[in-house]
Amino acid sequence: MRVPNLEEEEKEEEQKEEEEGQGQPTGNTWWQKLQLMNEYLWDPEQRMSLARTGQSWSLILVIYFFFYASLAAVITVCMYTLFLTISAYMPTFTERVKPAGVMIRPFAHSLNFNFNVSEPDTWQHYVISLNGFLQGYNDSLQEEMNVDCPPGQYFIQDGNEDEDKKACQFKRSFLKNCSGLEDPTFGYSTGQPCILLKMNRIVGFRPELGDPVKVSCKVQRGDENDIRSIHYYPESASFDLRYYPYYGKLTHVNYTSPLVAMHFTDVVKNQAVPVQCQLKGKGIINDVINDHFVAAGTLHDAEEARASRM
Repeated sequence: MRVPNLEEEEKEEEQKEEEEGQGQPTGNTWWQKLQLMNEYLWDPEQRMSLARTGQSWSLILVIYFFFYASLAAVITVCMYTLFLTISAYMPTFTERVKPAGVMIRPFAHSLNFNFNVSEPDTWQHYVISLNGFLQGYNDSLQEEMNVDCPPGQYFIQDGNEDEDKKACQFKRSFLKNCSGLEDPTFGYSTGQPCILLKMNRIVGFRPELGDPVKVSCKVQRGDENDIRSIHYYPESASFDLRYYPYYGKLTHVNYTSPLVAMHFTDVVKNQAVPVQCQLKGKGIINDVINDHFVAAGTLHDAEEARASRM
């Protein structure tokens, strides 16, 4: 019997390896990369996923669970402590609250009022806007909800901050010719339009030194004689002290913001007149940077009336 020598055995093993290697891609091919990826995702021999055993993954999940639970607990305690120091009715810090700004009605795109007296379609939307805005100021509603307060003094209400506060009446009839009661078109049909101005609400705000904040309108640029006559309603052109302070929407539910109406009864015709209306009073800042003014240019004519903010 012939016994194979060592060299023959080595040759046979090399031949087997070559035969096994046939049909499989050689080198660093996509197939090998895919196999390595599969082994990385799940190695059945060592029972590992992403190079970690089940015990290792369990330990990591437990650590992260307690870490995020502790983080959430710290945040919850901080928020709870913070809310204990904050009142739901009065702001804690008001140092950075600027003096009250203003808004006007009727609404006009870019504060440009353009209308033709002889064409109702050009000014009817202003009338609709004013009527809708003044619904909450109807005399009957104000008499039902609010109280008649003496003018010229603050309406300070003591008691707990969570107690409901009373509000002073501001009746629609206070606006007289600009109330829409005497003239349903608010002067737009005759080229003498009305524009309403309201201060934005600030909780706890009181006009300084007991002087009411007043409204003053003038030509912003151009000839001052372009506006020859403006009537204000109320006649004082001011926001009476009885409407201050404001206690916030949670307790001052029926509070009605006071208004000042500007009735432009005599304005130069057939040209745009930029009009600037400002608040005047102690502690009221009027400058271009903060823009504590509203400009509503208004012109009227038998043929055409236009307004613009320049």
